[in-house]
Amino acid sequence: MSTRRPAGPAVEERAGQPYVGVRRTVTMDTFAVAGDRLPEIIGWLAERGAAPAGPPFFRYRVIDMAGELEVEAGVPVAAPQPVGGGDGGDGGTAGTGGIGAELFNGTLPAGRYAVLTHRGHPDELIEVTAGLLDWAAGRGLEWDMAETAAGQRWGCRLESYLTDPRVEPDMSRWEVELAFRLAR
Repeated sequence: MSTRRPAGPAVEERAGQPYVGVRRTVTMDTFAVAGDRLPEIIGWLAERGAAPAGPPFFRYRVIDMAGELEVEAGVPVAAPQPVGGGDGGDGGTAGTGGIGAELFNGTLPAGRYAVLTHRGHPDELIEVTAGLLDWAAGRGLEWDMAETAAGQRWGCRLESYLTDPRVEPDMSRWEVELAFRLAR
């Protein structure tokens, strides 16, 4: 029996999830400075014998598509990891040396999320995201999001990469889950 969720939008309740991540301020043209960190984070965890507790993700904190985005590249973990001293955001701690110097522990917040799984090239995600936003608006759902001078500040807006690119290099066959937290 498959436990796989249908690709169409749905609302689901989620528990909080610890993760290890890095945060960057990027533009759409410089997004790779955040995205390229995911393999490093996974490698850092593997060196310490800590397996990911879910797929790697991008968490969009602040979005101004014409300007800057505050984004995190993260990997879910079973429990916070010893990443060293210093504040890394969300009350987490940053490590020292290499990728460890940039890492922090965070927690994806519990709550109700609008969720959609997309199969296709990540370049299609802007259109897919617009569809999810429209779907929620058509149902009167409200986001955990506030408009600010810097852009939209989200409580939790995720892109989780369900496909391992080492197993499936054809990006047109990748599965990406969008999960956007709803306001209560």
